[in-house]
Amino acid sequence: MIHHDCDDCGSPEFGLPQGRRSFMRLGLAGMASVSLPGILRLRAASATESVDQDPKQRSAVIMVWKPGGCSHIDTYDPKPLATSEYRGPFGTLPTKVPGMQFTELLPRQAAIADKFTVLRSMYQGAGGHPAGSMQLLSGDSDTRDKPKPRLPDWMSVANYLRSLEGPRTNPLPAYVGINPPTTYNGPAYLGDAYSPFSVTGDPNAPNFVVPNIGLSDKSEVERLKRRTTLRQNLDTLHRAFDTYGELGALDQFEAQALTLLTNPKTKEAFDLTREDDKTRDRYGRNTWGQQLLLARRLVEAGVDVLTTSLRGPLCGRVNNWDDHAVNHHVFDALRFRAQAYDQAVSALIEDIHERGLDKRVLVVVTGEFGRTPKINYQPSTGAGNASAPSGTKQPGRDHWPRAFSNLWAGGGIETGRFIGATDKRGEDAIDRRCGPGDFLSTIYHHLGIDASKVMIKDFNGRPTPIVDHGKPIPELIA
Repeated sequence: MIHHDCDDCGSPEFGLPQGRRSFMRLGLAGMASVSLPGILRLRAASATESVDQDPKQRSAVIMVWKPGGCSHIDTYDPKPLATSEYRGPFGTLPTKVPGMQFTELLPRQAAIADKFTVLRSMYQGAGGHPAGSMQLLSGDSDTRDKPKPRLPDWMSVANYLRSLEGPRTNPLPAYVGINPPTTYNGPAYLGDAYSPFSVTGDPNAPNFVVPNIGLSDKSEVERLKRRTTLRQNLDTLHRAFDTYGELGALDQFEAQALTLLTNPKTKEAFDLTREDDKTRDRYGRNTWGQQLLLARRLVEAGVDVLTTSLRGPLCGRVNNWDDHAVNHHVFDALRFRAQAYDQAVSALIEDIHERGLDKRVLVVVTGEFGRTPKINYQPSTGAGNASAPSGTKQPGRDHWPRAFSNLWAGGGIETGRFIGATDKRGEDAIDRRCGPGDFLSTIYHHLGIDASKVMIKDFNGRPTPIVDHGKPIPELIA
């Protein structure tokens, strides 16, 4: 895969999905050998309000990630009066919200626009995929691309803070990623214990299964339980020397791993065949549609944080939304992926309303930035879906962090409106400008976390705020 003008695009997130760490990938034996330095010290150093309620009633977030960055002008913020250098070829559609138009690529979302809110005035300060992703998902203000995150992303932070509330009674993990956006982001100084339980592969494939979930062989279940009990008994000999409580932390994560293996409810939650054909068809019988259906199933079953990336072959030749002219014919690429994207997102939003999840579950659909308002033309570097043969000059749009749009639904927020505006060409957010700190604070607020007050100690023992700038966006909080 070849990308344009950047040395930060050649990672797995910008190609076919690759496996990430999951609790069970190591197996129970691997769990027993993992070192988790300072886990309990970190827990003691931070605090959050305890929530004593049914896990299925707790607030949750689904983040739908568009890796590479989606063109705001060609989707949620069209500029029909701009010159041809900017506006693109797509016509506009009225939505169900008076005064709000989308492009013709999004008819299903236009028809249900009363069920979500569009934020048209997002911005951040980094032009590269790594730094842009880190800015938006962790609040790191550094504009330089780094090989690994300095700060934990909001998903890992939420997972960590929820763990402080006490033992989890729900057998499912608190944080699940379905082909998650973890290439540039992660738990940083929180440690791998707060990474997602990762589900990789194509949920639409007829043979799709989540490995190591819900063993059906009772004798194997009993064997695993005996093995775990034996290890715990042996660990007792070392408790006096366990200065930092690492064995206690391991007990917790091994217990969760064992629960995933042995509790039949976990297998049921991940089993898409339990959905009727009409529902599966509604989301779309493709990778993205079934990813979002699985996301809904899991948050309904009690997962707190769910992330999923819309990437892979449905995006076009280079498997992402990074629509430089050398990668894709930007307009062919948007047409190529539009139906699957429009159908899956609209189905998810309608479904959370119809199933009574719209107060508890917040849905956020975004990428790390937008695309350049001015269209440019470059030779293609290869033929494929949404790209002409190599050497053919074709249109593209490059990275653009100065203005982009994202979509918010559920969470008890007032819907059926748009927030903010960009200028006549879509180059800059000019009204109700919202940065990464505002984005993060809004998500944390929905999860019951006051981002202005919570600090977590970093690797050096320094108390570090989870957000050091910004505040919840008033229109996007209940």
